[in-house]
Amino acid sequence: MNVLVCVKRVPAFGAKVPVTADGSGIDTRHLGFTIGPHEECAVEEAVGLVSAHGGRATVLTVGPAEAEEQVRYALAMGADRGALVETGTTELDPQATAEAIVGAVERLVADDEERFDLLLFGVASADAEHGQVGPRVAAELGLPMVGSVKGVDVDASSKDLSLRRDVAGDVEVCRVPMPAVVAVKEGLNLPRYPSMPGRLRARKAPVWSIGAEPARGGLATAGLRQPEENDEETVVLGHGADAAPAVVNVFERLGVM
Repeated sequence: MNVLVCVKRVPAFGAKVPVTADGSGIDTRHLGFTIGPHEECAVEEAVGLVSAHGGRATVLTVGPAEAEEQVRYALAMGADRGALVETGTTELDPQATAEAIVGAVERLVADDEERFDLLLFGVASADAEHGQVGPRVAAELGLPMVGSVKGVDVDASSKDLSLRRDVAGDVEVCRVPMPAVVAVKEGLNLPRYPSMPGRLRARKAPVWSIGAEPARGGLATAGLRQPEENDEETVVLGHGADAAPAVVNVFERLGVM
């Protein structure tokens, strides 16, 4: 089974993301980066599917040269091959990103002389959360696409996928033929933590660099601003039994008494 996973370099979770003085972008000088939780689950799913059915898991990212770090992280998780479409430091919009991915897929398929059975995406990136790249790639390649997936089963005999997703307190099951595009959600699985042997292997593994045509997306960033910090102050109502009247007063204001 030949699986492609697309990941994105995003700021590390929990970090304060500083904005440049002119508001034109993010100040990345002291910022750590990672891949999003949805995409981590996508990598884990690809590794598990290849382990169960054979084949190869390829990880692809579109972004600056530094995004090679995220490709190597996915290789350390167990992916077989990594590829980077280097587009410089300019943040691409979903249209331009999808075009770069489609071009890379065509290059990879032409070189391997073997198509991908499954293209995996996170349901949305952890920074912009557009949720458009997977559907745009599917439309460009003429493939069926299912989003918000939290369960993947492969029927090896029929070459079909059985995909589960949560809907209104129930579960919806979609059955689609391969090749297909699937956008997965966090909770699909529990991503493994890369082992030391995996990290050592990933450090030495080649990462294929793929050139990209100039981006021609339709969105432009007008500006960024840092949101106001919501500082919460803790008020001590009292100590011991003396605090009881103040606690009762708070409960009454909240309407719980």
